[in-house]
Amino acid sequence: MSKFKIFSIAMLATASFVSAQDIEVAKKMIDAEQYEKAKSTLKSILQAKPSNGKAAFLLGTIYLKQNTEDSAKLYFDKGAAAAEGAKFNTIGLGHLDLNNGNVSAAKSKFDAVTGSIKKKDFEELVYIAQAYTYAEKPDYTAAIAILEKAKLANPNSAEVFLALGDAHYGNKDQNAAYSAYSNAYRIDSSMLRAKMQLGVLLKGAKAYTEAVKAYDEVIKMNASYGPVYRELAETYYYWANNQPKTYTENIAKALSNYEKYMSLTDYSLSSRMRHADFLILAKDYKALEVEANEMKKLDKVNPRILRYLGYSSYENGNTDSAISSLTEFISKGSNKVIGGDYYYLGLAQVKKSANVDTKEVDATMMNTGIQNLKKGIDMSPSLANALNEVGKDYFSKKLYTVAQSIFETAILNKESKNFLEDNIYFGLSVITNNRGKDAKAIDTASLEKANEAMDNVITASPNYQEAYLYKARINNTLNKDEIMAANYQKYVELVEAKGTEEITKNKAKIAESCNNMAAFYAVTDKAKAKELLNKTIALDPTNAYATEALKKL
Repeated sequence: MSKFKIFSIAMLATASFVSAQDIEVAKKMIDAEQYEKAKSTLKSILQAKPSNGKAAFLLGTIYLKQNTEDSAKLYFDKGAAAAEGAKFNTIGLGHLDLNNGNVSAAKSKFDAVTGSIKKKDFEELVYIAQAYTYAEKPDYTAAIAILEKAKLANPNSAEVFLALGDAHYGNKDQNAAYSAYSNAYRIDSSMLRAKMQLGVLLKGAKAYTEAVKAYDEVIKMNASYGPVYRELAETYYYWANNQPKTYTENIAKALSNYEKYMSLTDYSLSSRMRHADFLILAKDYKALEVEANEMKKLDKVNPRILRYLGYSSYENGNTDSAISSLTEFISKGSNKVIGGDYYYLGLAQVKKSANVDTKEVDATMMNTGIQNLKKGIDMSPSLANALNEVGKDYFSKKLYTVAQSIFETAILNKESKNFLEDNIYFGLSVITNNRGKDAKAIDTASLEKANEAMDNVITASPNYQEAYLYKARINNTLNKDEIMAANYQKYVELVEAKGTEEITKNKAKIAESCNNMAAFYAVTDKAKAKELLNKTIALDPTNAYATEALKKL
């Protein structure tokens, strides 16, 4: 009987040891972002031992990382009722409270955990800090304060320093983050994430060459560590966008490294969605459409797939598919709609409204599209930057009504990097749209807005001569003759100040300016009018208007 008891105790000890080993294996899988493998391992542990609360917590944490809060809560609830490690799940439930904006409920749960742990316990403190760091609305200050306590409990924990590095990085304290990551790697040289994060700091400082070298050191240590290839992909993406001359080469490297990351992690729906998000950044819409259709095979009803189909369909020329996909996505109230969703829906609707061949425009469809563009930019102002190319494309196709609406939308964001050029094109579109119309058909309101747009340009760049020319033309159409004459005069002065070559290059515009000013002065100052007309004839001896006007004077 005593032998049987000893044997039973030995079996239990072995089972506990195996379970603890499996937990550590799962944690390494999570760190390597092999989430599907980790889930499988953790589910096996729970099947063998349902009382293992730590396994339930880690499983719930993975679902949190994958934005599946319902599944996360399911496992946290199970783990909170488990015989072992229930307090970790209390932390998980607190993380959910933070995501839902219930900070006091989260703190109450965290306080209950910290009140029950021993003086030297630190693991629970790390997980509480991570909840604050990775919440939808992070509180890095709270995370750092908790990790300082954890550091006192265990000054030689690499996990504490890694979490501290993440909190400082989120708090935009590069120096403190560097120190924390360096300490984590010094304590545990097998901690690849700490080594990798040193490269991430270099990426943030736009030291792209040095960042790549740092990642290469991680790859030498373990070429199968997936997350480093994701960081490489993101680094090459930022490098491409910050140094346009390198764009083609570096975007290709970015996409290649992201594919490598996918191959070393998993091709789950969650991972494919992250990949899709990256493809949007990299503007690889052909690959995005392929990825969206692969996701559809995995989950036909997941709403985010409609987003990816909508974006890629628009970019690949299928406006009907873009409109139907994004309309369906936005109409489902449970979806988290972002600015890009309205933006792409608006672009697709505007594109559908315009017939390039006949130049006809469905005003109702176009206005609906413009309203959606405005919603998108209101949510994500940086989207206005991309409207510059869109508007110029419609302008080049002589769809001036559409171009006018696009540029009018773009200049709503004064922080746009193309703000001045968008103002110029808006003014040009308005001028062209009103050219040749009789007085009753003129769009006075748009002309007044165009006049303001030219003022924006002149304020920012007082010596930009074309702005005065366009402002003069706008006020000529508005019959504001005095303002017209003053701006034509300023235009001529700026051109003449640059010398003979500039005058010769712009002689037609100078003639236009002098003729219109002469018409203004013909009644009040005939001598001034004659002087201006003679200036036209000096530049263009065959100018019919100047010749006839001089005869009349």
